[in-house]
Amino acid sequence: MVNITLISWGSEISLLKKAAERIDFNLTSWNVYELKADDSKVRACIESFADSDLVLIHPSHDSYWDDIIEGFPKDLPVISYGFSDLFWSASTVPLSVVSAVSTYFLYGGLENLYNMLAFCAVKVLGMDLHYDEPTVTRWEGIYHPDSPFIFDSSDEYFMYRGKVHEYNVGIIFLRSQWICGDLRSVDALIREFEKFSNVTAVFCFSSSDDDLGALSGEECIKRYMPEKLDALIDLRSFIQSRDRDALIRCYKELSIPVFHPLTFYHDTEEEWHSSRSGMSGSEAAWTVALPEFSGMTEMIPVSFAEKDAESGAETNLRLPSEERIVRFSKRIFRWMRLSKKSNAERKIAIILHNKPCASSEGTVGSGANLDTLESVSNVLRALKREGYNVRAPESGEDLINEIMSKKAVSEFRWTSVDEIVKKGGALALIAPDDYMQFFSALPEKVRSDMIKTWGNPPGEEIDGVPPAMVYNGKIVVSGLNFENAIVCVQPKRGCAGSRCDGKACKLLHDPEIPPTHQYLATYNYIGETFDADVIIHVGTHGNLEFLPGKSIGLSGSCYPDIAIGNIPHLYIYNSDNPPEGTTAKRRACATIVNHMQTVMANSELYGSLKELEDQISEYRRAAVTDKARAHALTHTIEDLLEETGIGLSINLRGLKYMEASFDEIIEAAHKVVSETYETKIPDGMHIFGHLPEGDRRTEMIYSILEYEGELLEFIYKAKAETGAPGNDNPASAVDPEIKKESEGIAKSFISYTISREIPEIISRNLFGVALSPGLEPEFRLLYEKINDINQRIENTDEIGSLLNGISGGFIEPGPSGLVTRGNPEILPTGRNMYSLDPYRVPTKAAWRIGSRLAEEVINRYINDNGKYPENIAFYWVSTDVMWGDGEVFSQILKLIGAEPVWKSGKVVSFRIIPYDELNRPRIDVTIKISGIMRDNFYNCIEFMDDAVKAVLNLDEPDEINFLRKHGRENPSTSRIFGNRPGTYGNGVNLAVYSSAWKEEADLADIFLEWNSYSYGRDNFGTPAGDDMVLSLKSVDMTFNVAMTDEYDLLGCCCYFGNHGGLTIAARSVSHKDVPVYYGDTRHRDEVEVRTIADEIRRVVRTKLLNPKWIDGMKRHGYKGAGDISKRVTHVYGWEATTGEVDDSIFDNITETFVLDEDNRSFFSEKNPWALEEISRRLLEAEARNLWNADPDVLDRLKEAYMDIEGDIEDRMDDSGGNIQGGSIDVYSLKELNIHRER
Repeated sequence: MVNITLISWGSEISLLKKAAERIDFNLTSWNVYELKADDSKVRACIESFADSDLVLIHPSHDSYWDDIIEGFPKDLPVISYGFSDLFWSASTVPLSVVSAVSTYFLYGGLENLYNMLAFCAVKVLGMDLHYDEPTVTRWEGIYHPDSPFIFDSSDEYFMYRGKVHEYNVGIIFLRSQWICGDLRSVDALIREFEKFSNVTAVFCFSSSDDDLGALSGEECIKRYMPEKLDALIDLRSFIQSRDRDALIRCYKELSIPVFHPLTFYHDTEEEWHSSRSGMSGSEAAWTVALPEFSGMTEMIPVSFAEKDAESGAETNLRLPSEERIVRFSKRIFRWMRLSKKSNAERKIAIILHNKPCASSEGTVGSGANLDTLESVSNVLRALKREGYNVRAPESGEDLINEIMSKKAVSEFRWTSVDEIVKKGGALALIAPDDYMQFFSALPEKVRSDMIKTWGNPPGEEIDGVPPAMVYNGKIVVSGLNFENAIVCVQPKRGCAGSRCDGKACKLLHDPEIPPTHQYLATYNYIGETFDADVIIHVGTHGNLEFLPGKSIGLSGSCYPDIAIGNIPHLYIYNSDNPPEGTTAKRRACATIVNHMQTVMANSELYGSLKELEDQISEYRRAAVTDKARAHALTHTIEDLLEETGIGLSINLRGLKYMEASFDEIIEAAHKVVSETYETKIPDGMHIFGHLPEGDRRTEMIYSILEYEGELLEFIYKAKAETGAPGNDNPASAVDPEIKKESEGIAKSFISYTISREIPEIISRNLFGVALSPGLEPEFRLLYEKINDINQRIENTDEIGSLLNGISGGFIEPGPSGLVTRGNPEILPTGRNMYSLDPYRVPTKAAWRIGSRLAEEVINRYINDNGKYPENIAFYWVSTDVMWGDGEVFSQILKLIGAEPVWKSGKVVSFRIIPYDELNRPRIDVTIKISGIMRDNFYNCIEFMDDAVKAVLNLDEPDEINFLRKHGRENPSTSRIFGNRPGTYGNGVNLAVYSSAWKEEADLADIFLEWNSYSYGRDNFGTPAGDDMVLSLKSVDMTFNVAMTDEYDLLGCCCYFGNHGGLTIAARSVSHKDVPVYYGDTRHRDEVEVRTIADEIRRVVRTKLLNPKWIDGMKRHGYKGAGDISKRVTHVYGWEATTGEVDDSIFDNITETFVLDEDNRSFFSEKNPWALEEISRRLLEAEARNLWNADPDVLDRLKEAYMDIEGDIEDRMDDSGGNIQGGSIDVYSLKELNIHRER
């Protein structure tokens, strides 16, 4: 018996096995996917060579191939075949044999592979067998399961099948499926879609090949598909296109969505059903992420691996999922129905988000850096202009006034369900029998879980919590009708009743609870009763995509899948937030229409900060000319340092104790003042469909160019050349005054350029003379870059793109991330954004920054504490990958003493840095990951886990390897922890918002309960409470990093909930005062580490209390007021979790927003609920002893709150219903659990 070892891809193995059986050879096969994921299988594979007569391999660039090739015994015949000759050199037989084998393989099919094995037996093993030469097979064509032959044109095909339906659907799939006979899933899709459409299924080669005559996918679409398609289904998980732009152009020319149902290549349908993750991260990287790069959507699983019933081995063939194919087909049908309707016929549902915990009434239209209300008004007006039968409010203010006057929101502190109904805020009242028609069709477990949590439909009182949004036994769907459009505020997800406390917040008790009956009833009403043709979620982000369920590849029991139903889904999302946008795409079938980031401008100085800067400048002048004046100014400056809080930031008391000179104090203070001025702040918010103009356009372009530094460096050179004060040092070392002046020149350069001034005039206007030939190339390059960015902004048509999506068109894909990190390619917006290849992270640039960050944080801790930190706890989030290219990833690796190994731009493995090279102890780490990090970048988590375990296993003394030291105390190797699989959040923010805590230990317990699940290689969310506690006991500090000015630690409750929660948990279990630090990599050439107290001061100083930022928010009325309110609540959250907020900050917040007459008048007019939230939260901080308030400030706050409360009560008009109002009811989870047990 001839023994052949085959190492190849799954799609090839099944047919080669049949060929081996036919020729009576023993074939041992190894799937390269399994080898990549399992080192033990690599070793077993190498061991199997000893019994082999011949080895056939189809290699790739993966690093494990080096081990395999090195493992071949001497004199063993090896044939390395493939589509190209790239890896033929690994063969040990003549290249003529390799070429022939590759030809057999290339043509494919059972006959060719049989003859290939016979050829090998003759030419390599010397056997006497007959073989035929390779036979050419088809590269592409039209396939149908009922036809014995392949068609060459759609005309020929339809002569055979006929056209019997209104809709035309195209399916394109890989030739390898056809040639290998792996067609059951393709057949099932064809059969299902033929129930309502004419289906043309085309197979094609993996890429075009002129020598072979194989067409590209886009060429096959044009040649074989009918002239008019209504939908294109692209089943190809891996698309090799020599010209990706040509593929995108093809899709755009079709002007229809391109859908990509998922194939699970290694999990059976049963394994998928039982999986918490859905699809593994490594498989998702190419079956999901790569198709997203081409703008494909609707990634619903329809096909699963087949495995042998006895052995469990993969057959490398696929089986269809009937239930998921039906779901997929229903969604595609609705997309096609949408495209066939006229504008006047189409019905549109628009969903505004809100943050109930931060005031349901005060945060309608939540969306990061987007004026969602004005944006929705813009969209409705555009629809009306295009002939849609909609009523359009004149402005965002008109829209929110109508919403709040009718109380078309969810019940909450100041809103009862009675008031919603009586004031006209109910779109519909759903009778129990009508709801039961939908509810009874849900999976049994879904129904039982919902009944357990919320009672029988329409809802029942459980544990003192009333049913959600039920009026006279009917479910209330709130919203406004605009004729063929409705506007709804997204329902609350995990609480019920007109209150906010630990009882009402059921989500706090269990992150996996299902949404309420009213939640699902609302989405079902939109999709089936209102019969919306499309649903549009507005702003980053809502809660639909974060409902419980699998991470990727959802089932019919996953709540996002249940809620979205069959409605085509468009989502207006911020282009700077790809991780969460990707979650919406993968978990809620969303097609993204991204929007531009808001304009960022210098924060500038104000009030006492401006006075301090002036006094410092005066002191420096007087120190030279008037010593007495300089001495007098020292007292004024010290008073201002205390007043502004900068004295705390520079540790003025410590400097004096160390007898620092006043010049040293001045230098430290001026550094902080300069940092304040240079910090970028949002100039208001973006409005969907609006482009920045004038000075705002200039500011946007400058902020994009600033990160790389080349524009300012050019200005410095040009100034020096023309005799003006310049600086040859790096930008970070430039005198602040010179830098400020140079920034002005740089902005003038931009302004002249976008005003279409010719280059020669621009240079003379800027510098008074023509530039030298040496500087001319740099000038021209910058001139072209400015024009390019400006044109990208001009090319942005967000409204046009959304209208195209509403009419069933193709939304062009585009990159995403922070445009202000030197990424102009993110523009234009209005595109279906994708993320990145996670196997390229961390980049080499990120490694350099992360390495510096690691050493800076160690040095800072040593300076503050006189010893090395043994364990640093991190909050590791997806933005590190998407914004920072893995800066924190790199930092953690460097701390443990490991570094990435790159090959062709991809990270393929890691290297342990020897101790002699590292020259310090290896620092242990405890890592809290976000749910979005888990779902989008699991390969990074596996990589980190592998590195940690490798360092843990080093044979090194405890004093140089803290991981090994702690491993003796804690036998678990787990260092990476997160939420329960299928859930999101941290729990701590909910407890803070709902006042569901009495002591710090309560918050620590909640954090541990929510986040004690371990993750890593072959470990997806194992309960690990004891392991996390043991890991936290040795934590010496907690750490996070600021990478951009767009987002800071006050921008989202996730920061204090996760980083603050991690801190309070570490302090609680270790019984020590664990310090909190924040890194800063906002500027390319600068890395800093500061305390959390300093970071809070910096952000409060530059944004929250800055009149320029406040005025920017006030331009947006109700929405701006709500965003201010949320930031104040986040300050409270940081104090609750860390105790690191200065009392003076609370004093200043009170003075600025509650007691300032102008600002209070603004809130009262635009959003009194936001002002009530601010005031009540301040009073709660004082009552909990979190704020030692100035007595006079506190008295005036209490007086003001009585007026604010009265104002809101007057607006309620005695509408009835029990409400909580402004009362604060404090229940700890321990108390509630004891009560329930009783």
